[in-house]
Amino acid sequence: MKKLSILLILALFAGIQANAADKDFKPNGKVNVKIFSNFHSSFSDGENANAFEIKRAYFGYGYNFSKHFSGKITLDVANPKVGGLEMTALLKHAFLTYKQNGFKVDFGLIGTTQFELQRKAWGYRYIYKTFQNQHKFNSSADLGVRVAYKFSKAFSADFILSNGEGYKKLAADSSLRVGLGVTVNPVKALTLRAYYDFIEKHNVNQQSLALFAGYKTGDISFGLEYNKQLNTTNAADKDLDGFSFHTTYKASKKVKIFGRYDKLSSSDAMDMEWNLAKDGSILIIGLEYAPVKGVKIAPNYQGWNPKDAAQKYMTGIFMNLEIKI
Repeated sequence: MKKLSILLILALFAGIQANAADKDFKPNGKVNVKIFSNFHSSFSDGENANAFEIKRAYFGYGYNFSKHFSGKITLDVANPKVGGLEMTALLKHAFLTYKQNGFKVDFGLIGTTQFELQRKAWGYRYIYKTFQNQHKFNSSADLGVRVAYKFSKAFSADFILSNGEGYKKLAADSSLRVGLGVTVNPVKALTLRAYYDFIEKHNVNQQSLALFAGYKTGDISFGLEYNKQLNTTNAADKDLDGFSFHTTYKASKKVKIFGRYDKLSSSDAMDMEWNLAKDGSILIIGLEYAPVKGVKIAPNYQGWNPKDAAQKYMTGIFMNLEIKI
């Protein structure tokens, strides 16, 4: 951690020096705010529950030191689901970026790369997380460094070295999570990506594989991903796998219609479903209306079908809201 702090200070100093040498550039910054809220009615086994929720609020600030150096800090305010706490602010991002000629480096408390592209392709994070984020295949942010290079319009690659604990648990240990991703655009409308990472703890190597294909043309887009994780949480022979498919149709400038289907499964050395309580599938169908810039309203249906026969099918009628400033 001490070495990480020293390197971050040196990088910040380099950014200031680069700015001093660039007389034509004027440093600038911007505040960013996102709020996710909803009202929903849930139905299961003849019982009904209603609730208003503020799921998350992000407060961030980005600053451009020069044409090539920038920094970002973000606070994530959400329910930690620990003890009697309702809403707690956590530091999610705090990093320096260097970017030039297709080369990019992020250093500090950074966004991870495992499902970053999938999140952008899905486009409705305020309604439901991406498959890997929802089922905790990885955290969306972590301490570390990520390096990316765009070789051409059709091909790019990225490497990430992180603490492996996520931004909610920054305590470091001797283990590091190493990941490599490759993104290909064979044609303008098609995006293909493959990602692999591993982290070793207690002499057990957790490995994650993520494959994604996205297609967007005109007013229609599709996304399909397959995910596999071996030795989940570094527990030997406890594996997870699943897929997610989503599509969006842009009906007008202000209206989009979307749908998504996910399925999660688990297995162990005895071919038993060790994660049975959380295995299952979900169907999401909805409509997004954007009346003005920065506001999105989405009435939608969510149906969770558990793999465990002892659990009941759960239906939810949601009214989700995103406010972006």
